[in-house]
Amino acid sequence: MTRQAPKVADGNYVSPASMRDASQYAAKETLRNGLEVCIRAARPDDCERVIEAFHELDPESVYLRYFGPKKSFSEAEIQRFRETDFKTRVILLCTILRDGREIVIAAASYARVEESVAEMAFIVEEDYHKLGIARRLLHHLGAIASEAGIKKFIAEVLPHNTAMIGVFKRCGWPMKSKTDDGTVHITLALDSA
Repeated sequence: MTRQAPKVADGNYVSPASMRDASQYAAKETLRNGLEVCIRAARPDDCERVIEAFHELDPESVYLRYFGPKKSFSEAEIQRFRETDFKTRVILLCTILRDGREIVIAAASYARVEESVAEMAFIVEEDYHKLGIARRLLHHLGAIASEAGIKKFIAEVLPHNTAMIGVFKRCGWPMKSKTDDGTVHITLALDSA
């Protein structure tokens, strides 16, 4: 039985050949407001762009993503970013061109916690909320994960992060959630869509 490639956000199928090397992944998308973005694999030389983007975030966005205040990345986090292997950990960036410079406006990642299960995380810069970026990132991340044999995504979300919970609910993959110790634990079944 042949497996159909996963759909991305615009409903088109991703060619499995294009995903053989996830570290080379790149796709163009047009957002609801007409802005063209690039969703692509993070590279070691993106570190400064990611740090710059982090410092542009509102404290509330940082809190929702990291479950507390955070002023900067540790050396260990920077090293882990630079050494992303795209087998156990995948990082996608959403970028735009501004004044001839590539700017990071969102990021999504997953890290394998078991052979077929990966934990995911997202962050979108506030000026670009409500344009469908998180949904698009999720679908691109899911396409890569499915091709890599991952059958479930898991995530922890604060209960008042209703926007991200809504993205998960509307993504098209069966979702289970439970709240425990003030955190919503999400499971998305990628192989049941």
